[in-house]
Amino acid sequence: MPLHMSDSGLTADEVEERRAAGQGNELPPRSGRTVAQIVRANVFTRINALLGFLFLCVMATGSWINGAFGMLIIANSIIGIIQELRAKRTLDSLAVIGEARPTALRDGHEVEIAQDEIVLGDILMATPGDQIIVDGEVVSASYLEMDESLLTGESEPVPKESGHPVYSGSHVASGTGAYRATKVGKDSYAARLTEEASRFSLVHSDLQAGINSILKVITWILIPVGILTVIGQINVGQSGWHAIVLSVTGALVPMIPEGLVLITSTAFALGVIRLGRRKCLVNELPAIEGLARVDVVCADKTGTLTENRMVFTELRTFGESEETAREALRQLATADPSPNSSMAAIVEETGTANRPWPVLSAQPFTSAHKWSGTSFENGQNWVLGAPDVLAQPGSDAEEMASELSSQGLRVLLLGRAESDVTADNAPGSVEPIALVILEQRVRPDARATLEYFASQDVEVKVISGDNAASVDAVASSLGMDAGDPVDARFIDDDEFSRTINSSRIFGRVTPQQKRAMVASLQEAGRTVAMTGDGVNDVLALKDADLGVAMGSGTSATRSAAKIVLLDDKFATLPYVVAEGRRVLSNIERVAKLFLTKTVYSSVLAILVLLFSVPFPFQPIHVTITGWFTIGIPAFLLSLPPNNDKAKPHFVRRVMTFGLPAGVVVAAASFITYMITRTPGAENVQASTAALLALIIGSSWVLSVVARPYEWWKVLLVLLPLLGYGLIFKLPFTQRIFMLDSSNLGAMLIGTAAGIVAALLIEALWWVLGYRYGGKPALWIPKEEREATAKQRNLERHQNMAEATR
Repeated sequence: MPLHMSDSGLTADEVEERRAAGQGNELPPRSGRTVAQIVRANVFTRINALLGFLFLCVMATGSWINGAFGMLIIANSIIGIIQELRAKRTLDSLAVIGEARPTALRDGHEVEIAQDEIVLGDILMATPGDQIIVDGEVVSASYLEMDESLLTGESEPVPKESGHPVYSGSHVASGTGAYRATKVGKDSYAARLTEEASRFSLVHSDLQAGINSILKVITWILIPVGILTVIGQINVGQSGWHAIVLSVTGALVPMIPEGLVLITSTAFALGVIRLGRRKCLVNELPAIEGLARVDVVCADKTGTLTENRMVFTELRTFGESEETAREALRQLATADPSPNSSMAAIVEETGTANRPWPVLSAQPFTSAHKWSGTSFENGQNWVLGAPDVLAQPGSDAEEMASELSSQGLRVLLLGRAESDVTADNAPGSVEPIALVILEQRVRPDARATLEYFASQDVEVKVISGDNAASVDAVASSLGMDAGDPVDARFIDDDEFSRTINSSRIFGRVTPQQKRAMVASLQEAGRTVAMTGDGVNDVLALKDADLGVAMGSGTSATRSAAKIVLLDDKFATLPYVVAEGRRVLSNIERVAKLFLTKTVYSSVLAILVLLFSVPFPFQPIHVTITGWFTIGIPAFLLSLPPNNDKAKPHFVRRVMTFGLPAGVVVAAASFITYMITRTPGAENVQASTAALLALIIGSSWVLSVVARPYEWWKVLLVLLPLLGYGLIFKLPFTQRIFMLDSSNLGAMLIGTAAGIVAALLIEALWWVLGYRYGGKPALWIPKEEREATAKQRNLERHQNMAEATR
């Protein structure tokens, strides 16, 4: 029933009074963490604490040059803070664009307001697809049904009448109504959920879990190694606490993977910023990791492959005059309080009724039964919906509709029902009156998007509530060779999983079937991305590994998705997938670098203990090696595009390379030191030769990890080597960095040991490459170059389409 006119909502004065009394809908930070929390989280880290303690120890010795590694604390904190603040700003600005804006009744007028403008007692309107923003009580309902599946897990809509409670987090399945806000701000159900699950978080991330497990192991190793190193340096006769502190610091600093956490968080934050520039809102940061793992995209036809807007093209009648059919359409449109895109196209063509018929009862459209109808007090029961649902099988209307649908048109049947549209057996027998033919325009960028996914081995399945033949016609027009379409109404339960995994075009799919399809694909080991814009997509979006909503979709759909395409461009999805692959693959690449450094530092510390010799390096030695062979190159390697498909077992692959590579580098450096050192002497020359072996070996690790090569990656490997050459050659740099390269024999030994280490690492790379990835590539492979070219062509196509519009 309509809203009582006596309910005019709050006045402007009442709104201000309640807001002043603290009864406003105060929302938590959109991106989870405040500025203060971001600063605190980036400054007070475990790694900064370890480095800070060692830095203070070195400063106490008065050797300022050896304290250069302290700059890492400042760099880690500043870079982390800046990137996360940029990501927060991007998230907040996009969230404002993408969030639901409820309609409130104020001073007797309906006004659209922001969520944080709601106050206690506000009357809010509820139409199909609307998200319930705050907890409330229904004050008016017209066939109102709520989908509370996200709260209770029950998929059946719940009827609501005046006085019934509604909860934030649910959404309107059908009908219309209004509700009065009874709980706002922190008291509402949605706010409690938001506080429990911060958006800007790396929890539930396989990648972050793997990195954390590596850091925990390193932390447990550091403590005993540090203690034993102190004891060992005392036993070998190191004179004075200054020398002991510098030796211990030189051993422990390189064991700390100081840049790995920074680069990981930076890569995620940059992913948010890059996608934000494409009007893509990432609701949860772990979603970026999920992007990389996607191997099947379930795309809705309407709003994804085609534009949301429908265009009325033709009306074909059966025995009745066209005016009779048009008047029935006008009456149905006038009685519909919340028309969908199909009804909007009809209204644009026919207009609304000049003299509306009094309504007796109405049945709103839902994806489950695929028709809507209205019973009028004059005894007429009119229905509008899918011809293959309303018409008799084999009838002229059903056959004509099937033929038109096979051309990619949307066809609706207008008919008279024999019973009230709300009866248990509704609609019963339906007399066909006319076919309403609507045209759906294919998105200009859809073909290029499908081609990109095909080139990246990402399977696309089109899942729609429309006629299967119509869906197949649209897909075929885009060059998608998908086999025979499947009508979901006739899928055998025993064959459901096999059919879902083997077929690619599905029509007449119910919301519950969409959800079951996602589950079947996941059970088969697939990583599923689900796109959608309607209320019928909410359950499937929530269950998918990656839910992707269109910005123009319902507020319920946007809130359930992990990613929202604010500009509705399906062509943005390739960039979304590419960004996820870039982040995940590049972090794995740099993790191998950092783990290698940690391993060779740990092995060197253990060998020094076993052989009872002074530690060969000063802190400044490991600082320059860590920065120019690991830190700076790792940061640059985390940025470029990377189309490698994500694979499971991140930790195992990183450890399989990092452990043996680190052992090889440590062995080469230590053997050089033992051969060239003179017992009882200061051994600066031996340390320099050992450092040379270490640099050659670790530089080759960098050259391997950077593959496949591009010109800038070659420079990334060669420029540090050139810098090292100057440091080892120039007298004043040798004094600054405590080196002595004057012993040619020792330097030749160091060079030979480094070359042997490089050869062993090269062999390791080839063996692991064949084991895990097929034939290893030295240069960017042809397939990847072609994929990158396709992506650039897609971008040009997208820009041209925008210019045309």
